[in-house]
Amino acid sequence: MVDIQKIIPLTTVKRKLLEIIKEISAEDATITVTKNGVPVGVMMTPDRYEGLLETIEILGDKEVVKALAASDADFKAGRIHEHD
Repeated sequence: MVDIQKIIPLTTVKRKLLEIIKEISAEDATITVTKNGVPVGVMMTPDRYEGLLETIEILGDKEVVKALAASDADFKAGRIHEHD
């Protein structure tokens, strides 16, 4: 996933919404919307949003994070098994 991030003023979003939606979809971009230079919202594809929620859920589960850390340690120590 390419991580493209842009910052666009709200007035531009209002004028070019359809164009921006097409760009977000085509580039899997994340766009921060600002009002008077202050961030007021974020636009992203539903897939990116769902992925973000899943990541938050995984990182919020201490047992899963513990298992991932153990897997990482096993891999670094060479304790791996080939699929073949």
